[in-house]
Amino acid sequence: MKKIIFLLLISVFYSCQKDDDSEYTEINELLTVNIPSNFPDVVQDIANNPPTKKGFELGRKLFYDGRLSRDGTVSCSFCHEQADAFTHHGHDFSHGIDNLAGTRNAPAVQNMVFQSEYFYDGASNSIEMLSINPIHNPVEMDENLANIVEKLKRDPEYVKLFNQAFEGQITSGNMLKALAQFMTMMISSNSRYDKYARNEAGGSLNSQELQGLNVFQNKCSTCHATDLFTDNSFRNNGLPPNPNLNDLGRETVTGFASDRHKFKVPSLRNVALTAPYMHDGRFGSLASVLNFYSNGVQNSETLDSHLNQNGVLGISLSQEEKDAIIAFLKTLTDDEYINNPLFYFRT
Repeated sequence: MKKIIFLLLISVFYSCQKDDDSEYTEINELLTVNIPSNFPDVVQDIANNPPTKKGFELGRKLFYDGRLSRDGTVSCSFCHEQADAFTHHGHDFSHGIDNLAGTRNAPAVQNMVFQSEYFYDGASNSIEMLSINPIHNPVEMDENLANIVEKLKRDPEYVKLFNQAFEGQITSGNMLKALAQFMTMMISSNSRYDKYARNEAGGSLNSQELQGLNVFQNKCSTCHATDLFTDNSFRNNGLPPNPNLNDLGRETVTGFASDRHKFKVPSLRNVALTAPYMHDGRFGSLASVLNFYSNGVQNSETLDSHLNQNGVLGISLSQEEKDAIIAFLKTLTDDEYINNPLFYFRT
Protein backbone atom coordinates (compact mmCIF):
# COMPACT_ATOMS: atom_id res chain seq x y z
CA MET A 1 0.00 0.00 0.00
CA LYS A 2 1.26 3.45 -0.85
CA LYS A 3 1.79 6.19 1.66
CA ILE A 4 0.36 9.45 0.36
CA ILE A 5 1.87 12.82 1.18
CA PHE A 6 -0.70 15.61 1.03
CA LEU A 7 1.22 18.73 0.22
CA LEU A 8 -1.53 21.15 1.27
CA LEU A 9 -5.10 20.81 2.43
CA ILE A 10 -6.47 23.84 0.66
CA SER A 11 -7.25 24.67 -2.95
CA VAL A 12 -5.43 27.42 -4.76
CA PHE A 13 -7.59 29.86 -6.68
CA TYR A 14 -6.54 32.15 -9.48
CA SER A 15 -8.17 34.72 -11.71
CA CYS A 16 -7.19 35.48 -15.27
CA GLN A 17 -8.64 37.58 -18.04
CA LYS A 18 -10.91 35.52 -20.27
CA ASP A 19 -11.67 38.37 -22.63
CA ASP A 20 -11.90 42.14 -22.49
CA ASP A 21 -15.15 42.16 -20.56
CA SER A 22 -15.09 39.33 -18.08
CA GLU A 23 -12.93 37.41 -15.66
CA TYR A 24 -13.24 33.88 -14.43
CA THR A 25 -11.93 31.94 -11.49
CA GLU A 26 -10.77 28.36 -11.58
CA ILE A 27 -9.27 25.96 -9.10
CA ASN A 28 -5.64 25.12 -9.72
CA GLU A 29 -5.77 21.99 -7.63
CA LEU A 30 -2.77 20.67 -5.78
CA LEU A 31 -1.56 17.26 -6.81
CA THR A 32 -0.59 14.60 -4.30
CA VAL A 33 2.79 12.93 -4.46
CA ASN A 34 2.35 9.23 -3.86
CA ILE A 35 5.30 7.73 -2.02
CA PRO A 36 5.47 3.94 -2.47
CA SER A 37 5.73 2.04 0.81
CA ASN A 38 8.93 0.31 -0.36
CA PHE A 39 10.69 3.59 -1.21
CA PRO A 40 12.94 5.71 1.02
CA ASP A 41 11.97 9.26 1.96
CA VAL A 42 11.87 12.14 -0.51
CA VAL A 43 15.17 14.02 -0.58
CA GLN A 44 14.23 17.18 -2.46
CA ASP A 45 12.34 19.86 -0.55
CA ILE A 46 9.25 20.46 -2.67
CA ALA A 47 7.25 22.35 -0.04
CA ASN A 48 8.02 25.69 -1.69
CA ASN A 49 7.01 24.43 -5.13
CA PRO A 50 4.27 21.84 -4.62
CA PRO A 51 2.96 20.33 -7.86
CA THR A 52 -0.34 21.69 -9.08
CA LYS A 53 -2.48 20.56 -11.99
CA LYS A 54 -1.73 23.65 -14.05
CA GLY A 55 1.94 23.76 -13.06
CA PHE A 56 2.36 20.12 -14.05
CA GLU A 57 0.64 20.68 -17.39
CA LEU A 58 2.81 23.70 -18.09
CA GLY A 59 5.94 21.75 -17.17
CA ARG A 60 4.90 18.93 -19.50
CA LYS A 61 4.42 21.36 -22.40
CA LEU A 62 7.81 22.95 -21.74
CA PHE A 63 9.48 19.52 -21.55
CA TYR A 64 8.40 18.79 -25.13
CA ASP A 65 9.02 22.28 -26.55
CA GLY A 66 12.02 22.80 -28.83
CA ARG A 67 11.95 26.54 -28.13
CA LEU A 68 14.01 25.84 -25.04
CA SER A 69 16.94 25.38 -27.44
CA ARG A 70 18.71 28.00 -29.57
CA ASP A 71 17.17 27.08 -32.93
CA GLY A 72 13.99 25.35 -31.78
CA THR A 73 15.10 21.83 -32.69
CA VAL A 74 16.01 20.28 -29.33
CA SER A 75 13.54 19.81 -26.50
CA CYS A 76 14.13 18.05 -23.19
CA SER A 77 12.27 15.08 -24.64
CA PHE A 78 14.70 14.89 -27.56
CA CYS A 79 17.18 13.12 -25.28
CA HIS A 80 14.63 11.78 -22.80
CA GLU A 81 12.05 9.59 -24.54
CA GLN A 82 9.26 8.07 -22.50
CA ALA A 83 9.30 4.68 -24.25
CA ASP A 84 12.89 4.24 -23.02
CA ALA A 85 12.38 5.43 -19.43
CA PHE A 86 13.11 8.97 -20.63
CA THR A 87 16.60 8.15 -21.93
CA HIS A 88 18.17 8.55 -25.39
CA HIS A 89 17.96 4.88 -26.26
CA GLY A 90 20.58 3.58 -28.66
CA HIS A 91 22.83 6.64 -28.39
CA ASP A 92 26.10 6.31 -26.51
CA PHE A 93 26.34 10.11 -26.38
CA SER A 94 23.29 12.33 -26.54
CA HIS A 95 22.92 14.52 -29.62
CA GLY A 96 22.03 18.16 -29.29
CA ILE A 97 21.98 21.40 -31.22
CA ASP A 98 23.32 21.27 -34.80
CA ASN A 99 23.52 17.49 -34.36
CA LEU A 100 26.52 17.94 -32.07
CA ALA A 101 27.37 15.00 -29.83
CA GLY A 102 27.93 15.37 -26.12
CA THR A 103 30.32 13.36 -23.99
CA ARG A 104 27.90 11.43 -21.79
CA ASN A 105 24.95 9.11 -22.05
CA ALA A 106 21.59 10.64 -21.11
CA PRO A 107 20.43 9.38 -17.69
CA ALA A 108 16.86 8.29 -17.09
CA VAL A 109 14.35 10.83 -15.80
CA GLN A 110 12.46 9.05 -13.04
CA ASN A 111 12.10 9.27 -9.26
CA MET A 112 13.84 12.63 -9.29
CA VAL A 113 12.57 13.83 -5.91
CA PHE A 114 14.37 10.94 -4.24
CA GLN A 115 17.75 12.06 -5.58
CA SER A 116 20.18 14.42 -3.87
CA GLU A 117 22.33 15.28 -6.92
CA TYR A 118 21.79 15.13 -10.64
CA PHE A 119 23.92 14.29 -13.67
CA TYR A 120 26.80 11.86 -13.64
CA ASP A 121 29.06 14.40 -11.96
CA GLY A 122 26.48 15.89 -9.58
CA ALA A 123 26.56 19.29 -11.28
CA SER A 124 23.19 20.18 -9.73
CA ASN A 125 21.57 19.34 -6.41
CA SER A 126 18.20 21.00 -7.02
CA ILE A 127 15.26 19.64 -8.97
CA GLU A 128 14.31 23.24 -9.77
CA MET A 129 17.73 24.27 -11.04
CA LEU A 130 18.89 21.16 -12.90
CA SER A 131 17.23 22.19 -16.18
CA ILE A 132 19.63 25.13 -16.48
CA ASN A 133 22.52 22.76 -17.24
CA PRO A 134 21.27 21.26 -20.53
CA ILE A 135 19.74 24.59 -21.59
CA HIS A 136 23.08 26.40 -21.27
CA ASN A 137 25.24 23.53 -22.53
CA PRO A 138 26.66 24.57 -25.95
CA VAL A 139 26.33 21.07 -27.43
CA GLU A 140 22.91 20.31 -25.96
CA MET A 141 20.43 23.19 -26.18
CA ASP A 142 22.82 26.17 -26.38
CA GLU A 143 20.28 28.71 -25.16
CA ASN A 144 19.85 31.00 -22.18
CA LEU A 145 16.91 31.64 -19.90
CA ALA A 146 16.38 35.26 -20.92
CA ASN A 147 16.01 34.34 -24.59
CA ILE A 148 13.59 31.54 -23.80
CA VAL A 149 11.41 33.86 -21.73
CA GLU A 150 11.20 36.32 -24.62
CA LYS A 151 10.19 33.54 -27.02
CA LEU A 152 7.50 32.26 -24.67
CA LYS A 153 6.11 35.74 -24.07
CA ARG A 154 5.28 35.98 -27.76
CA ASP A 155 3.03 32.91 -27.49
CA PRO A 156 -0.48 33.77 -26.19
CA GLU A 157 -1.01 30.20 -25.03
CA TYR A 158 2.04 30.35 -22.79
CA VAL A 159 0.92 33.72 -21.44
CA LYS A 160 -2.34 32.07 -20.40
CA LEU A 161 -0.70 28.92 -19.02
CA PHE A 162 1.83 30.77 -16.88
CA ASN A 163 -0.94 32.95 -15.47
CA GLN A 164 -3.00 29.87 -14.64
CA ALA A 165 -0.09 28.05 -13.01
CA PHE A 166 1.59 30.88 -11.13
CA GLU A 167 -0.79 33.86 -11.22
CA GLY A 168 1.97 35.87 -12.82
CA GLN A 169 4.03 36.71 -15.84
CA ILE A 170 6.36 34.43 -17.72
CA THR A 171 9.66 34.35 -15.86
CA SER A 172 12.65 32.04 -15.93
CA GLY A 173 12.00 31.15 -12.30
CA ASN A 174 8.44 30.06 -13.01
CA MET A 175 9.59 28.14 -16.06
CA LEU A 176 12.08 26.18 -13.96
CA LYS A 177 9.43 25.61 -11.30
CA ALA A 178 7.00 24.19 -13.85
CA LEU A 179 9.62 21.79 -15.20
CA ALA A 180 10.40 20.75 -11.62
CA GLN A 181 6.71 20.07 -10.93
CA PHE A 182 6.53 17.85 -13.99
CA MET A 183 9.61 15.90 -12.90
CA THR A 184 8.39 15.69 -9.31
CA MET A 185 5.42 13.64 -10.46
CA MET A 186 7.53 11.28 -12.58
CA ILE A 187 7.65 8.40 -10.11
CA SER A 188 8.29 4.90 -11.39
CA SER A 189 7.24 2.38 -8.75
CA ASN A 190 4.98 -0.26 -10.27
CA SER A 191 7.27 -2.84 -11.78
CA ARG A 192 6.71 -6.52 -11.16
CA TYR A 193 9.47 -6.37 -8.56
CA ASP A 194 7.66 -3.55 -6.73
CA LYS A 195 4.50 -5.62 -6.56
CA TYR A 196 6.57 -8.51 -5.23
CA ALA A 197 8.19 -6.26 -2.61
CA ARG A 198 4.81 -4.91 -1.52
CA ASN A 199 3.12 -8.32 -1.70
CA GLU A 200 0.64 -7.09 -4.29
CA ALA A 201 -1.18 -8.93 -7.03
CA GLY A 202 0.97 -9.49 -10.10
CA GLY A 203 4.18 -9.59 -8.09
CA SER A 204 5.27 -13.18 -8.55
CA LEU A 205 8.92 -13.93 -9.42
CA ASN A 206 10.06 -17.22 -10.88
CA SER A 207 12.93 -19.27 -9.49
CA GLN A 208 15.60 -17.71 -11.71
CA GLU A 209 14.42 -14.18 -10.90
CA LEU A 210 14.46 -14.96 -7.18
CA GLN A 211 17.96 -16.36 -7.55
CA GLY A 212 18.97 -13.18 -9.33
CA LEU A 213 17.47 -11.07 -6.55
CA ASN A 214 19.47 -13.02 -3.99
CA VAL A 215 22.74 -12.68 -5.93
CA PHE A 216 22.03 -9.00 -6.53
CA GLN A 217 21.44 -8.34 -2.83
CA ASN A 218 24.67 -10.12 -1.92
CA LYS A 219 26.94 -8.70 -4.61
CA CYS A 220 25.45 -5.51 -6.09
CA SER A 221 23.29 -3.77 -3.51
CA THR A 222 26.07 -1.91 -1.71
CA CYS A 223 26.01 0.66 -4.50
CA HIS A 224 22.57 -0.03 -5.97
CA ALA A 225 20.88 0.30 -2.61
CA THR A 226 17.25 0.48 -1.48
CA ASP A 227 14.35 -0.03 -3.85
CA LEU A 228 15.54 3.00 -5.78
CA PHE A 229 18.52 0.80 -6.72
CA THR A 230 21.04 3.58 -6.12
CA ASP A 231 22.62 5.05 -3.02
CA ASN A 232 22.99 8.44 -4.78
CA SER A 233 26.76 8.30 -4.26
CA PHE A 234 29.66 8.90 -6.63
CA ARG A 235 32.04 6.00 -7.17
CA ASN A 236 34.86 4.90 -9.43
CA ASN A 237 33.71 1.52 -10.69
CA GLY A 238 36.98 0.66 -12.41
CA LEU A 239 35.88 1.53 -15.91
CA PRO A 240 39.00 2.23 -18.02
CA PRO A 241 38.88 5.95 -18.95
CA ASN A 242 37.90 6.74 -22.52
CA PRO A 243 41.11 8.23 -23.97
CA ASN A 244 39.11 10.37 -26.39
CA LEU A 245 37.17 12.10 -23.62
CA ASN A 246 39.37 12.45 -20.54
CA ASP A 247 36.17 12.73 -18.49
CA LEU A 248 37.22 13.30 -14.89
CA GLY A 249 33.72 12.72 -13.53
CA ARG A 250 32.94 14.17 -10.12
CA GLU A 251 36.32 15.93 -10.03
CA THR A 252 35.00 18.27 -12.73
CA VAL A 253 32.57 19.66 -10.14
CA THR A 254 34.50 19.43 -6.86
CA GLY A 255 38.06 20.00 -8.10
CA PHE A 256 39.28 17.23 -5.80
CA ALA A 257 41.67 14.64 -7.21
CA SER A 258 40.09 12.16 -4.80
CA ASP A 259 36.93 12.39 -6.95
CA ARG A 260 38.69 11.55 -10.19
CA HIS A 261 36.73 9.14 -12.41
CA LYS A 262 33.93 8.91 -9.90
CA PHE A 263 30.45 9.00 -11.41
CA LYS A 264 27.01 8.92 -9.90
CA VAL A 265 25.65 5.43 -9.26
CA PRO A 266 22.64 5.20 -11.61
CA SER A 267 19.33 3.74 -10.59
CA LEU A 268 18.66 0.37 -12.20
CA ARG A 269 14.94 0.91 -12.51
CA ASN A 270 13.76 0.24 -16.06
CA VAL A 271 17.38 -0.67 -16.84
CA ALA A 272 16.37 -3.22 -19.47
CA LEU A 273 15.04 -0.28 -21.53
CA THR A 274 17.94 2.14 -21.19
CA ALA A 275 20.84 0.67 -23.21
CA PRO A 276 23.60 1.57 -23.83
CA TYR A 277 25.14 1.60 -20.36
CA MET A 278 27.74 3.50 -18.30
CA HIS A 279 28.25 7.25 -18.33
CA ASP A 280 29.73 7.05 -21.83
CA GLY A 281 27.37 4.40 -23.17
CA ARG A 282 30.16 1.97 -24.02
CA PHE A 283 28.25 -1.22 -23.25
CA GLY A 284 25.34 -2.23 -25.41
CA SER A 285 23.89 -4.97 -23.20
CA LEU A 286 23.43 -5.97 -19.59
CA ALA A 287 25.52 -9.06 -20.30
CA SER A 288 28.44 -6.83 -21.29
CA VAL A 289 28.05 -4.84 -18.07
CA LEU A 290 28.22 -7.96 -15.91
CA ASN A 291 31.15 -9.32 -17.89
CA PHE A 292 32.98 -6.07 -17.18
CA TYR A 293 32.34 -6.32 -13.44
CA SER A 294 33.54 -9.91 -13.34
CA ASN A 295 36.71 -9.54 -15.37
CA GLY A 296 37.24 -5.99 -16.64
CA VAL A 297 37.59 -3.75 -13.58
CA GLN A 298 40.73 -1.61 -13.72
CA ASN A 299 42.60 -0.60 -10.58
CA SER A 300 43.35 3.04 -9.77
CA GLU A 301 43.87 5.28 -6.76
CA THR A 302 40.18 6.15 -6.54
CA LEU A 303 38.72 2.71 -7.33
CA ASP A 304 35.82 1.93 -5.02
CA SER A 305 37.01 -0.28 -2.18
CA HIS A 306 34.19 -2.75 -2.72
CA LEU A 307 35.70 -3.59 -6.10
CA ASN A 308 39.15 -4.30 -4.70
CA GLN A 309 38.96 -6.92 -1.99
CA ASN A 310 42.46 -7.95 -0.87
CA GLY A 311 43.85 -7.29 -4.31
CA VAL A 312 41.06 -9.15 -6.12
CA LEU A 313 39.38 -6.77 -8.57
CA GLY A 314 35.75 -6.80 -9.56
CA ILE A 315 32.86 -9.06 -8.58
CA SER A 316 33.04 -12.84 -8.82
CA LEU A 317 30.07 -13.98 -10.91
CA SER A 318 29.39 -17.31 -12.56
CA GLN A 319 27.51 -17.43 -15.84
CA GLU A 320 24.50 -18.83 -14.01
CA GLU A 321 24.59 -15.89 -11.60
CA LYS A 322 24.90 -13.39 -14.45
CA ASP A 323 21.90 -14.91 -16.22
CA ALA A 324 19.91 -14.81 -13.00
CA ILE A 325 20.80 -11.17 -12.30
CA ILE A 326 19.69 -10.17 -15.80
CA ALA A 327 16.43 -12.05 -15.33
CA PHE A 328 15.89 -10.16 -12.07
CA LEU A 329 16.79 -6.78 -13.57
CA LYS A 330 14.10 -7.25 -16.20
CA THR A 331 11.51 -7.39 -13.40
CA LEU A 332 12.36 -3.73 -12.70
CA THR A 333 10.64 -2.62 -15.91
CA ASP A 334 7.63 -0.48 -15.04
CA ASP A 335 5.23 -0.64 -17.97
CA GLU A 336 2.74 1.60 -16.18
CA TYR A 337 5.33 4.38 -16.05
CA ILE A 338 6.53 3.87 -19.61
CA ASN A 339 2.96 4.01 -20.92
CA ASN A 340 1.50 6.57 -18.51
CA PRO A 341 -0.54 9.02 -20.63
CA LEU A 342 0.03 11.78 -18.07
CA PHE A 343 3.58 12.09 -19.36
CA TYR A 344 2.72 12.02 -23.07
CA PHE A 345 3.23 14.99 -25.31
CA ARG A 346 0.18 17.27 -25.33
CA THR A 347 -0.35 20.01 -27.90
